[in-house]
Amino acid sequence: MSGNVPTRVMDETGTWREVQVTGEHPLTLLVNNRELITLMTLGTQPELLAVGWLRNQGFLHSPEGLLSVVAVPVAQTVVVFLRSDLSGWEKKLAKRTVTTGCGQGTVFGEWVEELQTQKVTPLQLKQSTLYGLLRNLKHCNEVYRESGAVHGCALCEEEEVLFFVEDVGRHNAADAISGHMLLNGISGAGKLFYTTGRLTSEMVIKTAQMGISALVSRAGVTRMGLDLARRLGVTLISRAGGKHFLVYHGAEHLILDIKNQKSPEPS
Repeated sequence: MSGNVPTRVMDETGTWREVQVTGEHPLTLLVNNRELITLMTLGTQPELLAVGWLRNQGFLHSPEGLLSVVAVPVAQTVVVFLRSDLSGWEKKLAKRTVTTGCGQGTVFGEWVEELQTQKVTPLQLKQSTLYGLLRNLKHCNEVYRESGAVHGCALCEEEEVLFFVEDVGRHNAADAISGHMLLNGISGAGKLFYTTGRLTSEMVIKTAQMGISALVSRAGVTRMGLDLARRLGVTLISRAGGKHFLVYHGAEHLILDIKNQKSPEPS
């Protein structure tokens, strides 16, 4: 399902040339023989996307709860079997909030109430480390460099990019990373989450659900995203590129170790 598609286009001079168009495909999740949702995706990590989506919706809490997950490319489907049955899921599926993520990511359940009990452990981040990470991230946007029209998300530690995923929606890429963390027993403590997309409420929620306390983006911040970051203790850094960035929340956790820099004001 993944990959780019070559196509001929005409530019502003009337010249025809071949470019790469980003592939986009529907992916249906069948859980215990029940169709739950169809996601629009690049299709690079269908099994991880399915596992991460189930985890972030509160349907899967540990690898032991997963019996099997198999992608069926011909049917554009991922078939998942869980140890738990679907009893009691109707209430959660009935109460859903459609968020502002690209492709309309959906968060089920009473997540506002559930988030009240969540608080991530702050991460002390050096300015020089952030600059090093941004330099390393430049080498990760393979699909974007070829065709554009995708978002990228990364799980990072210090300057190292541990796992990078591109997809047509940033929420899909975030879910795939969440699935990778769950299946490999990776804790969010001491990690940083990077996205090329906007820092919306959905992205803050997903970051907190993964136990990660620092969220960085090259794009902007929404008001609800900022409000949730303040409530959950997520450090929010946006417009990050080159030597520039804006800290919207958590400035006290950023160590300015580059010369001629002032200390951050308390938030």
